[in-house]
Amino acid sequence: MPLYAGTDAEVADKSKKKLKEPEEFRVILLNDHYTTMEFVVDILISIFHKSEDEAYRIMMDVHKKHKGMVGVYPWDIAQTKADQVHAAARLSEFPLRCIVEPA
Repeated sequence: MPLYAGTDAEVADKSKKKLKEPEEFRVILLNDHYTTMEFVVDILISIFHKSEDEAYRIMMDVHKKHKGMVGVYPWDIAQTKADQVHAAARLSEFPLRCIVEPA
């Protein structure tokens, strides 16, 4: 008698199930009239590991288009990065906000 429950056919069916890729989410910075451009660039470099040129480009999108997409991540990473942005902004007394939305 096998030590596991179920027939060989049931075990084979379960092993054929494919793993689903994790759903992805966009992290978007929102413009405000108080957060400095330099602070936004610093956030993009330190939290999102963007190059200086890419950080400047995203910051200009935030400034001119009122929002800028920073990256696409699985939910837990996207939410963690958003929390890090909000914590850093609070610490520096800036109202910078970001949102997480389905990609």
